[in-house]
This record gives sequence, C-alpha cells and structure tokens, in this order.
Amino acid sequence: MKIYSYLLLGAMFLLGGCSDLLDIDPKNKIPADELFSTPEGVQAHMANLYGRLPIEDFTYSPNRGFNVGVGTDVNNAGFMAAHFCDEAIHPEYNDFGEEWFDYWEDGYKLIRDLNSLLVTIPTLTSITEQQKNEINAETHFLRAYTYFALAKRYGGVPIIKEPQEYNGNIEELRVPRNTEKDTWDFVLEECDQAVSLFGDANENDVLRANKWVALALKSRAALYAASVAKFTHQPYVSFSGPAVDQKLVGIEVISADHYYDECISASQEIMNSGKFGLYKPSPATPEEATTNYQKLFEQPFQCLDGLKEPIFMKAYAANTILAHNYDVWFSPRQMILDPNLYPGRMNPTLDFVDSFEDYTDDGTGTPKPISTRVDGNESDYNGFNLSTRYLSFPIDKPYQAFAGRDARLSAMVLFPGQNFGSTKIIIQGGLVKADGSGYHYRTQASEKGQDGLIYYTYGAEKSTEYSGFDPTLGHYTRSGFLFKKFLQIESPVEQAWSKGTQPWIDFRYGEILLNYAEAVIEKTTSTSAEKQAAQDALNAVRKRAAHKDDIALTQANVRKERFVELAFENKRRWDLSRWRTFHKEFENRVRKGLVPFLDLRTNPAHYVFVRVNPLGIESKTFDYSWYYKSIPGTGANGLVQNP
Repeated sequence: MKIYSYLLLGAMFLLGGCSDLLDIDPKNKIPADELFSTPEGVQAHMANLYGRLPIEDFTYSPNRGFNVGVGTDVNNAGFMAAHFCDEAIHPEYNDFGEEWFDYWEDGYKLIRDLNSLLVTIPTLTSITEQQKNEINAETHFLRAYTYFALAKRYGGVPIIKEPQEYNGNIEELRVPRNTEKDTWDFVLEECDQAVSLFGDANENDVLRANKWVALALKSRAALYAASVAKFTHQPYVSFSGPAVDQKLVGIEVISADHYYDECISASQEIMNSGKFGLYKPSPATPEEATTNYQKLFEQPFQCLDGLKEPIFMKAYAANTILAHNYDVWFSPRQMILDPNLYPGRMNPTLDFVDSFEDYTDDGTGTPKPISTRVDGNESDYNGFNLSTRYLSFPIDKPYQAFAGRDARLSAMVLFPGQNFGSTKIIIQGGLVKADGSGYHYRTQASEKGQDGLIYYTYGAEKSTEYSGFDPTLGHYTRSGFLFKKFLQIESPVEQAWSKGTQPWIDFRYGEILLNYAEAVIEKTTSTSAEKQAAQDALNAVRKRAAHKDDIALTQANVRKERFVELAFENKRRWDLSRWRTFHKEFENRVRKGLVPFLDLRTNPAHYVFVRVNPLGIESKTFDYSWYYKSIPGTGANGLVQNP
C-alpha cells in the first residue's frame, strides 16, 4: 500500500464529499468487517485518513482550511499563511489576522475514525501481522498530527482515545477539555508510540509515515510546547479568565526545559541516524547555492540521493483531481494571460527582503537593508522625491540593486528585470520625466526619453506586458517583488486550474537542525557540548547558502535564520505565535515595499528604488485573542471558552 495511492484516493473521497462513506462503526455507514475484508478496502480507508490529514501545504489556506483547490474548488483568492504575517502581502485583498475557519469539527471527525481504526486493527484478517503493525503505527502518527493541529490552535482540548457510542445519554459524550500540558504530552506520547511500532518499516519512503517522520513531528511539537511554557506568561503576554485558571491555556514555565529536552532528543536521533542531511551542503559559490536551494523545492524527487533532506512529503498527480494551483496563483502576470486566472498574488515584503545578509560574513549574521540612497537613509517611506539623490542601476539590469545578497533570497524572490524562464519580468512603478519637472506614479502614462524612445509608467504599454503596480487588477505586485519558491520556473505554466504537481515537503532536515539549535539556546540547562552542536547545526544551514563564517548561537540569530531559511513553508506565522511576539511585531505595522522608478533625466535612462508604504496596504495590529482560537459551540458542548 503506497502513500501515493493513499493521497490520490483520499483526494477523490474529499472531492466527492465521501469521507463519511468510509466511516467505520459506530456510524455504520459500512460495517468494519465489510470495509476491511480485502486489502483494497484497507487501502481505501487509509487513503481517506491520509487525505484528511491537516497538512499546511499548497492546498491549505487560512481563510478556507485544508485541501482547498482539490478538484474544482479553487477559489481561495490565493490567500496563504505568508499573507498573514510579515513574509508577503496580497495585491488585491488587504487581509491579515487569525484563521477564518474552525478545524474543531473536522479534527474530531478524523480523531473519531482513527480511534475506531485502532480498535478494529486487531480483528483484521485480510492483511498480515506486519501490515497490521504498520497501520497501527501510522494511525498513532496520524492521531498525533491531528491533535498537534488542534493544540496549536486551541490549547488544551478534550483528549478522546477510544470510540464513543451514543446510548441515549448525551452527557456521556461530553468530554471536558484537558489542560494544555496534558494535550501536548499526549501528542508526544503518540509520537513515541508510533516510533516504537514502526521499527524499520517504510524508513526509506518519504511519501509514507515512518519512524523518522514521527520523530520529526515530535521535534516540531515539543518545540512548540516548550515555547508555550516559556513565553505564555508575563512579561511576554498576560491572559486571564476561567481557561487560564483551569490551565486549559498555558503551561507552567517550570516545564519548558522538559519540552526543550524532548525536542533535542528527537532531533538528535534524526541528526545521528546517518540517513539525512542538507541537500548540497557545501556550494562553491552563492550562485550554485541559489540553484541548489531552488531545485530542492521545485524538484524534490530529484534531490533524494545520498543523505536526504526531505523527511516527509505530500505528492500530487498530473491530470488528476490531486493537484494544486500555486503556479497559477503566484506566477507573474506576464506568464498567465487567461483572464479567468488570477496570478501575481504572493508579493514578498521589503521587510522580508531586508532580513537577509550579504556576504560580508563578519561573524555577526546581521541583516543588511537594501541600499537605495546616496545618504544611506533607509528609513524614509514617504515616496519619491525629486530632490533626493538615489543610487542608480542600469536600465537593462535593475536587479543589480540586490546583488551580493544571501543566495536563498534570489532562490525565493523574483526581482525587477530578472527572467522567469525565458521571459524578462517587468516590475516598474514610476517614471521620472526627462526634463525633471515631475514624475508619474500609480497611473499609466508615457514619456519620451532623451534617447527619443517612449517609456511607460509600468514599464510597458499593454497590461499583459508588465507584472507590477497597476492598481486596476489584483494581478500585479504591490511590494515590488514577486515569488518563485516552489514554482516551475523553467516549465511553461499551464493556463488552467489544478495543474500543479510539485510535491510539498512537510518535514525536512533543515528544519530539524534549526529546531535543535533553538531548543538548546532556549533551554536553561544546556551543556557546553549541546551548545557547540547547536551552533554547528545553525551554521551548517547558513553554509549551505554559501556563507563562510560562523555566527554565534543566540536567540536572535536562530530566529532570524528560521525566518530566511523556512520562509513560505507556513512556519513563520506559527513561530511568531509560539514565541508570543506576534503582538509586538504587529502593532500598527505597515508591511513595506520597494518601487522601481525609471529616471529619464539621464541618457541612457536608469533605475532608482524608492521605499514605500504599498498602495492599499493598511497598518495591522495582532489581537491578543488570536493566540488561541475560540472554541466553537461552547453553548452546546459546555466547554470552557478561551480568553
């Protein structure tokens, strides 16, 4: 039973609304003995369960939930987790905040079916004992993953380990919330159970749960639990109310080191296994590092030789309902010409771009903002000024403004004037008149340059010939940058929905190294040996990006490295949440942009870059209440509500 088939079948069940069809007793849609009477029936049920796993992948959207875009349901407006933090802005909808959907009901439906399966496994006669053991292990992993998704959203939740049966007394089905500590402990126990049951089963299969995948989940979950314990109290945050009094949210700080140790132990087991490593860890040049990093996410199946970086992936299938829409939503406008498609929806922020180092490599790891002005003032966001002396960049190579930056930046972000495949991408937002009497910004206009040629505000005359700043449609970047991580840049983008097939890497070795480094620096009792190993892990990640120096193991360096290494992998929003820094990072904050102006006052014309507050992007404030989602249906289920 291959997980590729599980995912494919699972998508079919989701598309057809058939998840209940494969519910086993006690709902009695299909009796257990019928469903599991053949290996194919077992395969179908496992496919259903895997298809409902709350993976925050290409088909996850904070405003719609999981598996959005499977089949024909594609309209999530291109919203992704990156839009809900400081990684990116959306060019059409000025949105921000907490998830709009509730995972509560779907999460407990999945838990119900997992509990039923655990009871049913010993009775199966259609599969071997080895297969029973593997399914048992997978089920514990799936249950751990599901409770993890609930815990990071709601805190302490009801822990239900066995199938519930309705015997006429509804009160018997009402299970109170466990403490947040109990909930995280259960997630880690389930990971341990899965590890012990898996043994060596499936261990070389990145498309199926195995021992290493369970350890990777434990590494991630334990780090989250540790952060909750360390930072969910003053001076970081302050909550009050019945949920706090009953310890349904928050964990006592004394438990933090225990959870950091759990993360360290799980991470070390992966690090010492001899099975995993960073993809191409020692590039000769930054250019080589860019190519390597880009390939890891565009073509991960081609990056599995030797020590693997991907630990667990979710696959998609061409010409089936199991596909995604990343290439349609996020490719530049110039690549997507069909008026019924909506490209250009992921605009990396200048805040993100400014977070990368150059290759000074002075041992500090300090980010260096993009240089735009002769006077070095990079804090002015008031827009273009005719009297300001800006740095100039060639008309045919405006991307030189970003030369010498960390290789990962150019692997993730598309700069003005760079090629997407063989197409030069035009990103321009302003035009300075040749006589210096004024300029055009945010309106399409034309001017004759000193060379006699006609130039346009947005870099070209027709709306299909440029990819930036036109406010009439939501297809153009407003930040000055476009997105390319994961995208199939060298292959023609299919002008249709549900054609994306590049896999999603859910767990990878780079994250494990950074989990380990963070756990060690945050733990109060870390040994000198642990600190040295953690510093080595931190710097290994940087050196894969062609850095040559070693930076210190500090909280700031670890957090910055997570920001730039794991960007757009749906980690940042949860990092800011578990560190309890979201409300500090977003207090009337406007995410920034960088506008290229073509200056016609010289011959040849040249580009200048202007820091701005992007058009239509309002200031944002993170509300304290978003650290924990509201429990739905408390009037009926009697559960204590979150603060």
